[in-house]
Amino acid sequence: MRTRSQDGTATIEFVWLTLLLLVPFVYILVAVFDTQRASYGVSTASRSAARAFLQAPDPAAAEKRARLAARVALEDQGLDGASVRITCLPSSAECLQPGSSVRVVVRATQPLPLTPSALGSQLGGVTVDSTHTEPYGSFRKERSG
Repeated sequence: MRTRSQDGTATIEFVWLTLLLLVPFVYILVAVFDTQRASYGVSTASRSAARAFLQAPDPAAAEKRARLAARVALEDQGLDGASVRITCLPSSAECLQPGSSVRVVVRATQPLPLTPSALGSQLGGVTVDSTHTEPYGSFRKERSG
């Protein structure tokens, strides 16, 4: 009866287990880091947009400045296609008046990493959003609108 030598099998098993366990682990890490980047981007965009809105001289210019500030923050993190919703509180007629505030909601969908475009753009992703409410201030001068 012949016995087979076990030389080299530990190396082969180690390589296979490394591939089977390490590749999914690295993929999950990349997906988590991409989601964190998107989360940071929408958070920064909502805060920047709200602050830019309150620094504008009138509501029309405020809307433009807020959207521009959000776009710059989103592009800084490499996010495309995010939606930005700006709301004056307590009503749109009372924008930039003492006691009012502005709420900015930014939402983006971060696609899964390394997904081929041949499978379609709606394959999957993680949706992140951020809401930031910034008060105009009770003791500031009312702006004309």
